[in-house]
Amino acid sequence: MEPLPAFETTIIRPVECRGVGLHSGVRVRMRLVPAPAATGIVFRRTDLDGFEVPASWQFVQRVSYATSLMRQGVLISTTEHLLSTFFSMGVDNVYVELDNLEVPILDGSAAPFVEMLREAGLRQTRRRRRYLRIVRPVSHEIPGKRISIRPAENFRLNCHVYFPHPLVGRQSLEMNVTPENFAREIAPARTFGFESELDQMRNMGLIRGASLDSAVCFGASGVLNEGGLRFPDEPCRHKALDLIGDLALIGKLLLGEVVAERAGHAMHVALVAKIMSDPSLYEVVTAAELAERAVAAPAR
Repeated sequence: MEPLPAFETTIIRPVECRGVGLHSGVRVRMRLVPAPAATGIVFRRTDLDGFEVPASWQFVQRVSYATSLMRQGVLISTTEHLLSTFFSMGVDNVYVELDNLEVPILDGSAAPFVEMLREAGLRQTRRRRRYLRIVRPVSHEIPGKRISIRPAENFRLNCHVYFPHPLVGRQSLEMNVTPENFAREIAPARTFGFESELDQMRNMGLIRGASLDSAVCFGASGVLNEGGLRFPDEPCRHKALDLIGDLALIGKLLLGEVVAERAGHAMHVALVAKIMSDPSLYEVVTAAELAERAVAAPAR
């Protein structure tokens, strides 16, 4: 197994993009800005005098069809794709400047955010990275759905989904999440929906900014998007992307194996809250400390 990166990172230079919010339909400009060590991921509403909302489980507001954060009444919506990218690509500290309430959906995947990070470049800080290492298994379940995490020396996903559509059905994905694996195997997977549910979602005030340029739509007998799917199991890969983004709300890179069976945003966030409310489930440790233990272990 490759050694864990020892130091926190941030981006080298600012980068920006423009787009629309998936659910709100509002136009938004997003700018990523370097941040000092120990800052974490912090959203800034530039339309509200730079008001800051940290990307933390403590500020989760809504988790139905997206994960939204709120602090003192200020909302940041649909955070999961961007946070998934920071977490998986190993970005610890960055300011995310938004001039509206929702992160832009762009093409519905995390691939554009990966490209933004490549354009921005990454640099190490002098602060040692603290990992959150799971030491005892923990799970959350409701009838027919379950999510759990158990100890592991890296970050590993085991994701299972089921949707009663002939092109989806049961799908599974297992992988160690590394920057390379994420960029190649998970980031390009787009958000998706079913034609039969579109009117209901619009009536709920959702997907006002959705189009076939920003989401996969499954019709009764096929995919409505020109060019079809990017992966045969694109829905499962996108659910894995969402899962990582919700786990990123822990605020530290995670060492553990997550098993998700038909879980969604609400269950992801419930697991995070369970972990963070019980310090006996985890330890906060540096890569150097783990390396020292590995060297000492054979002598026992």
